[in-house]
Amino acid sequence: MLDPKRPKPLPTPETQHFWDGMKRGELLLQRDKDTGEVYFPPRPFVPGTGSTNIEVFKASGKAILYSYVIHANPAPGFTPPYAIAVVQLAEGPRMMTNIVDCPQTPEALVLDMPLELAPTVLDDTITLPLFRPSKA
Repeated sequence: MLDPKRPKPLPTPETQHFWDGMKRGELLLQRDKDTGEVYFPPRPFVPGTGSTNIEVFKASGKAILYSYVIHANPAPGFTPPYAIAVVQLAEGPRMMTNIVDCPQTPEALVLDMPLELAPTVLDDTITLPLFRPSKA
């Protein structure tokens, strides 16, 4: 489990399905049923069009490292150095996360490196969608 002082996301009725999926180890995304556009974060409508013709599906859990910043100063629930990362999911959307099971250095955090989902328990209600270098 992570440091209990780490900020905890607050699920809403619109995002509860996402957090329920993470608790099962599944990264759930949403897709516009008319255009196939996949988006994140979860919301009850398609960004840009407002359509509510959407479906929820299980993502592959694969991504690449798109960008990151290494922080050297402490923050509640984080021990420096730690990286705040943006990953590009295989399905298209980008999401902010942390990279685990890897040194938090520029030598280890290589842009475009393949990543895989590493569901990480924060507490008994929240599992975070963190990522680690791909083993495959």
